[in-house]
Amino acid sequence: MIDDFAKDNLHGRLRRDRKALLWKLDGLSEYDARRPLTATGTNLLGLVKHVASVEARYFGEVFDRPSPEPLPRWQDSDGSDLWASADETRDQIIGFYRRTWEHADATIDGLPLDAPGHVPWWPEPSPNTNLFAIMVHVLGETNRHAGHADILRESLDGRTGVRPEHEKLIDEEARAAYCATIERAARAAALRARAG
Repeated sequence: MIDDFAKDNLHGRLRRDRKALLWKLDGLSEYDARRPLTATGTNLLGLVKHVASVEARYFGEVFDRPSPEPLPRWQDSDGSDLWASADETRDQIIGFYRRTWEHADATIDGLPLDAPGHVPWWPEPSPNTNLFAIMVHVLGETNRHAGHADILRESLDGRTGVRPEHEKLIDEEARAAYCATIERAARAAALRARAG
């Protein structure tokens, strides 16, 4: 009974966070969806592509259920899953992610939580694992990158939230006042540290 509850709960959260990550692309220009927004090149469409690749590998190769999507060998990873080339369309990448969901969901639905898996890119002694551990791992990866997407989207146009129905109108004056309060506290703490 607890296994069914745990599996359903983890799977439900994964589904929720997948949608949240995709929502961060809504309404953005091609340029804003793709452009590097950090010193390391992190970008919104690249996050989606990367998380799709993560799911394809973990819910595919790990359980000997290779993804129907073409993937380079994990040994040949070159970082190209972190950004969209000029000839890759947004629709192609989103389609890849959605098809990966279907494949991952079939793996999750078809296996028990204790189903054995093998992650060849994890170092010894940890490569042997099970579906439960992989679900937790992929949910963590998805959450982490959805959090990155939250910050990137907020930096582009101020939009925040997990789902459209929770989004609030932006009150620029209230945001500015809030940020000014935080800035004053940071400066006061820095002065106190220097004086202390």
